[in-house]
Amino acid sequence: MNEPVASDTYAAHVRRLAELAGRVRTQRAEAQAWHDQQCAAAERAVAEAVERLRRAEAELTEARSMVDRVEAEVAHLWAELRGRLRLGARRLGPPPGPARDATGDPVDALRAARDLLERAGQPGELPGSANPLLALCGVAGALLTYALGAGARAVGERYGGDLAAGMPVLALVVTLLGPLAGLAPAKRLADRRHALLGPRPAGIVLVAGLATTVALLVAAAR
Repeated sequence: MNEPVASDTYAAHVRRLAELAGRVRTQRAEAQAWHDQQCAAAERAVAEAVERLRRAEAELTEARSMVDRVEAEVAHLWAELRGRLRLGARRLGPPPGPARDATGDPVDALRAARDLLERAGQPGELPGSANPLLALCGVAGALLTYALGAGARAVGERYGGDLAAGMPVLALVVTLLGPLAGLAPAKRLADRRHALLGPRPAGIVLVAGLATTVALLVAAAR
């Protein structure tokens, strides 16, 4: 048979039970709040990771597109270089690959390479070492036109009549064109050397042709 419990002891147990129940509710609330915080932090971390992954995928796509554009531009520049050097694909080899220590924007490097290729492809002026050949072109042109003029005068003297009056005039005109006649072979010389027949080379041809023409006319007048 159970013994009766004193009222003060019962009240103490009730108070103790209430305290324990309150502490449990507080701890449960703290645990729930901690759980909610951890879930929110995890969700934020997942969202940030997803955003970083999206940016990384976009950067990867852009990088692949840049690589394709760079490779296409390199192949195009290499083909232009091969065409200007007049070398076959086997002799020049394949386009160079990317350098391991390369830095900077590849677009700027390609632009610089294209500018260099364009400057290299532009013909320059004939060097000073070609001056004797230019002078020889002027002399040869003057001699040729003087010979043609002499032939025209000989024809006029031989057949007489109108030819006797017209051929000397034609011969004089042809002879006076002697300094200009040397420009044709000089232009061909410049083209063969992939150069321009600028004012200086043309001046050498004209001066040599003019001097030769004057010397021939003076010699013929004596």
